[in-house]
Amino acid sequence: MAGIGILLMDLLRNNPSLNGQNLHSTGLYSAATAYVTPFAASSALFGFSGKRFAYCDAGATPPLLTEDYLSSLRTASETIFRHDTLNYRTKEYYIELKPLFSAFQPRSFALTTLRSFLLFYLPILVPKVEDDDDDDFSPDSSDDHRVDLVVPFKRSVKQILRETSVVTTRRVLERLAVHHFSQRAAWKLLKDIPKSAVRKANRGMPFYTYFFCVSRTTFRGHFLGVTASWLVQVGIECYRFVRDIFKSNHEEDVDVDFDQSERVKVLGKKVYGVTVRCGASLVFASIGAGIGATLFRPSSGQSVGCLLGDMAGPIIVSYCFTNGHHLEL
Repeated sequence: MAGIGILLMDLLRNNPSLNGQNLHSTGLYSAATAYVTPFAASSALFGFSGKRFAYCDAGATPPLLTEDYLSSLRTASETIFRHDTLNYRTKEYYIELKPLFSAFQPRSFALTTLRSFLLFYLPILVPKVEDDDDDDFSPDSSDDHRVDLVVPFKRSVKQILRETSVVTTRRVLERLAVHHFSQRAAWKLLKDIPKSAVRKANRGMPFYTYFFCVSRTTFRGHFLGVTASWLVQVGIECYRFVRDIFKSNHEEDVDVDFDQSERVKVLGKKVYGVTVRCGASLVFASIGAGIGATLFRPSSGQSVGCLLGDMAGPIIVSYCFTNGHHLEL
């Protein structure tokens, strides 16, 4: 800037036609004086008072702000900002929502049906071992071994409806999370956990860090499923509560107030038990996924560990509460 001020002073000496009034009107004289004064004092101090310096990067005739000059500046700026070194990438979150009624697709519905029927019909198909072989030849042996196939069928149908309701409720919760949460939070809730375990395994983490990361990811990804299961189970208990109240109102010789208060207490215990079981399922599934992914292959180990923890968590908690505190879960 000092060079520009000295250059303006030289132009003033070489061109007498530029008077001080013109310079003062444009504000150039004051700027030149402000920067030349300390420079002139320093040059006099060091013995350079007889020499004049006029260093400036601009040429003798600076470019005019024409339309061509502005267009060239614009083109140069666009070229700079298109450079690869200035392409700062941000992490993109790809969220893929499954169909709302994915539970009723042929493959999923067939697996759910097969699992439900095997769950209630396998105990019936297992032969019972008799202590006395003579009982097999008794006249009433055929009546004793008669099997009721209607009750397991009804239970299987109820199990199918329960599982399809849980899956459909989860799809609804996923859409609510996408619309009401941030994109990053929704992506963490809908993340593919086995693939995430594989990606974490490729980073070369220590085993304790890897166990913690997989367990945390499983906790987030399994949260919506456990919440959907809790909503369905609480909804079933509330439906039974309302149904029993309507039945008791039509019965005679029944203390309605006492009966309703008892039913409310029972409903509270059942909701509490469902909450504890779902919380245990979430925690044990996360721990099991971390153990399985650490000890075995990341993808399959995480899936198997999550499944085993999901099944073992409610059983362990129910056993502890039943024997320790005598609470019916």
